[in-house]
Amino acid sequence: MGAPRVGQPVRGSKTGRPIMAALDLLGRRSSLRILWELRSGSALTFRALQDAAQTNPSLLNTRLKELREAGLVQHLGEGYQLTASGSELLAALQPLSDWAQRWARTVIHTAGQA
Repeated sequence: MGAPRVGQPVRGSKTGRPIMAALDLLGRRSSLRILWELRSGSALTFRALQDAAQTNPSLLNTRLKELREAGLVQHLGEGYQLTASGSELLAALQPLSDWAQRWARTVIHTAGQA
C-alpha cells in the first residue's frame, strides 16, 4: 500500500488533502508509537525499536517503510532516527499532548464525581 500521498485518495478523503494524508499515516497502527519512541534523537536499531514500540517485525517493517517514504524517519548506519520533518511533527503534536493531559485530568475528576 505504501505511505499516503498528498493529492491521492486516502482514508477519509477522495482528494488527498495534506491534512487528510497526514492523519491517514498517523492513524495507522503503531505509527505514532514509532515516532514517539524515536523522540530522543538517538538512533535505535530495528530490534531496539521493535522492543520499545512493542510491535512485531512485520508491522514495524511496514510502518518504517511508510514513515521513510513520508520523510519522517531515516535509517543511518547506527539505526533509525527522526528526520528534521519528523522532529517538527512531534513538536507540532506537543500542544495536542498537553491538551490530552488536561483532558485526562478532567475526565478522571468528572468520573470520580459520578
